[in-house]
Amino acid sequence: MDASETKLRLNALLTAAGQAPLDEETAGRFGSYFSLFIRWRRRLNLTGTGDEDDILSRHLVESIAAARALPEGIATLLDYGSGAGLPGIPIALCRPEIVVTLAESQGKKAAFLQEVVRVLGMKAEVYPQRAETLQKTFDCVILRAVDKMPKAVAQATRLVAPGGWLALMTTNADIALLRAAAGTQISWVEPVKLPVGNHRILALGRRVSSAA
Repeated sequence: MDASETKLRLNALLTAAGQAPLDEETAGRFGSYFSLFIRWRRRLNLTGTGDEDDILSRHLVESIAAARALPEGIATLLDYGSGAGLPGIPIALCRPEIVVTLAESQGKKAAFLQEVVRVLGMKAEVYPQRAETLQKTFDCVILRAVDKMPKAVAQATRLVAPGGWLALMTTNADIALLRAAAGTQISWVEPVKLPVGNHRILALGRRVSSAA
């Protein structure tokens, strides 16, 4: 699937999922990202198994939906444990007003993210170390498919600025555990259903205290 085919297929999948299609320029940038993704995928094990349509549907469509569901007024966002850049790169492409930091400690994956940022001319920043070592806070911290998710959520909470958002791409089955891990300083709002399957959600909570 070349970049042109990717644009058409991604927009068709978005429409089928009840999401608005991407404009021509943004769809083209997603096509370039996906081409890089496929080229690097096998040597880095970016997403495990699945054909190209499956990757578009499970990863890109879901990430685009999450990007669109994030609250307005976010200026800075941390993709905690970015991996292949999901959902951070789709957020940067769909929400250009947000400055995205992609935190990824695995060297080869961080190199892939740096290549994506370079090729697409993005203003996103790659932080090639463990996210919990960051010494600043963000308007939003988002996590998706991170190892040891409850522990990561607890660590990520301190990186959310007072009044900022913690965003978790997770499942209905896991949300109670993750909310508990975030602690009492996060006030949760109604989760947003994500378009891939009936169980996937974007859980959004606002930090109401500067307490650690």
